[in-house]
Amino acid sequence: MTDPFVRHRSLLFTVAYEMLGSAADAEDVVQETWLRWAEVDQAQVTQPRAYLVRVVTRQALNRLRSLSRRREDYVGEWLPEPLLTTPDVAEDVELAENVSIAMLTVLETLGPVERAVFVLHEVFGTPYAEIAETLGKSPAAVRQIGHRAREHVAARRPRMRVDRTEQQAAVDSFLAAVSSGDVQALMAVLAPDVVVISDGGGIAPAARKPVVGAELVATLLARGAARTGFTASATWVNGMPGVRLDVDGSAAALSLVVAEGRITRIYGISNPHKLGRLDRVAELRR
Repeated sequence: MTDPFVRHRSLLFTVAYEMLGSAADAEDVVQETWLRWAEVDQAQVTQPRAYLVRVVTRQALNRLRSLSRRREDYVGEWLPEPLLTTPDVAEDVELAENVSIAMLTVLETLGPVERAVFVLHEVFGTPYAEIAETLGKSPAAVRQIGHRAREHVAARRPRMRVDRTEQQAAVDSFLAAVSSGDVQALMAVLAPDVVVISDGGGIAPAARKPVVGAELVATLLARGAARTGFTASATWVNGMPGVRLDVDGSAAALSLVVAEGRITRIYGISNPHKLGRLDRVAELRR
């Protein structure tokens, strides 16, 4: 019989990644969970899945507290580490929306405990009583934390529920326009108030503040397309259609938010320390 840790490994990674926004840190947390799993009397664990999720949550929460302090000193905008995914992840619409770069960016505005409660309850359907046991709090307190977190996220999350065909068409149009450097074609697919958020980590070129407006964004993208060695290709980023850019040997991942047939937000990650998984497909499961 397959070891429960092996069977649930993709789930554990997804929980850790949802809480941390970093694949590298999520992998470390999953490894720490394995070490703890190896030390327990597994015959006494009646619900391995719940036990493993509890352990990975506690480990992720400890790491999240230290990461939150480090991110205060981050150069420019901080965005989650992008993951290359397969189209079938998008078939689980709720999972795809919750692991999207847009959603993970919103989750970054929650406190560590609020984020843990939101992720466990809203994404993975964990009962409040079980979360309370994991966090060492009362079910009533956890329910209240969950309510606050849900309201906080609802007020900030971009509109994501769009027709997949419409979304893909907008991304395809964007890809064609950015590949050719056609400013007018870019402006046609960008919403007038489009926002670009870039993360270069102070290492790769990136705007340190959001860039707003179709004309400014189109000009910026066309200028990049004019550089030597520029290529743009379609990919799947965090369960959503996205674009990979390669310029002079450096890569960037773009995650796009679409509403009413136009792109309303672009998240661009060019920090090389966050692109190690851009050539390796991640397994995400609920």
